[in-house]
Amino acid sequence: MAYHPFRHLGLKVLAIALATLLWLTVAGEHVVERALRVPLELRGKPEGLEIVGDPPGAVDVLVRGSSAQLSRLEVGEVFAVLDLAAARPGSRLFPLRTDQVQVPYGVEVAQVVPSTLALDIEKSSTRTVPIVPALEGEPAPGFVVSRITSEPSNVRVIGPESRVRKLAEATTEPVTVAGERDRVRDVVTVGVADAAVRLAEPQRATVVVDIEPAPVERAVAGVPVRWRNLGEGLRAKIAPALAEVEVRGQQERLAAVTPQDIQAFVDLAGLGQGRYNLRVQVEPSQEFGIAAVAPAVVEVTIR
Repeated sequence: MAYHPFRHLGLKVLAIALATLLWLTVAGEHVVERALRVPLELRGKPEGLEIVGDPPGAVDVLVRGSSAQLSRLEVGEVFAVLDLAAARPGSRLFPLRTDQVQVPYGVEVAQVVPSTLALDIEKSSTRTVPIVPALEGEPAPGFVVSRITSEPSNVRVIGPESRVRKLAEATTEPVTVAGERDRVRDVVTVGVADAAVRLAEPQRATVVVDIEPAPVERAVAGVPVRWRNLGEGLRAKIAPALAEVEVRGQQERLAAVTPQDIQAFVDLAGLGQGRYNLRVQVEPSQEFGIAAVAPAVVEVTIR
């Protein structure tokens, strides 16, 4: 079949015109450079190693291409990738080359800043730490928190060896006790304050906060101060012979306390004749505590 150069002449002319127009369009565009801040992805970290601290989440790159192409770049099209497959424990430097930046076809990476990343890498470590619940607010006036329990009471954490070693406890979401007069029970999420350390697995804890009436104080006057362990054949005189004792406890129990219920004394063991200034002591009681004694010191004469 003979070739006819002028067959479909109109289509050939149109094709040449379009090609010429496309060439003129591309040739007329300027090659420009543009600075971008792009995400940094860490890949290939070996099992059993941890990065200490917060590695940078982005780097600066200088890209080159036509002004039209660079103006069409969208978020996520350009990103840097750092391969940690060869990482080992210690303070390490990792190069960031232009070929580690992913860009669309036709765009060239001219520069990466920084060109080197410093990372501290440690072995991974696990440890079991106690859960210390966090509280929010104050109980109703006249009431106090008497005990806080958590179930479970411990949790396993994992992270860089040095950070795990320093971690003393895990915490929880705050449990609100504001205005409460009775036991509070809440199920809350457990966490740790150090961002470099994480829970081995997600954990929730049941926290129980016991709230009781606050201990009150009462001054009991006329408490006799007695002596103990006076040597044989000796006599003792205490001045003043009566003291005022500040007792602390539950209101209903303190209401029934009398001066005779409080055992105040001075210890004369090993003392001979003479005049002494001795501290007043009070026998411990299961019913109340001792806040203060006045006077705290009495004069004792032994003959």
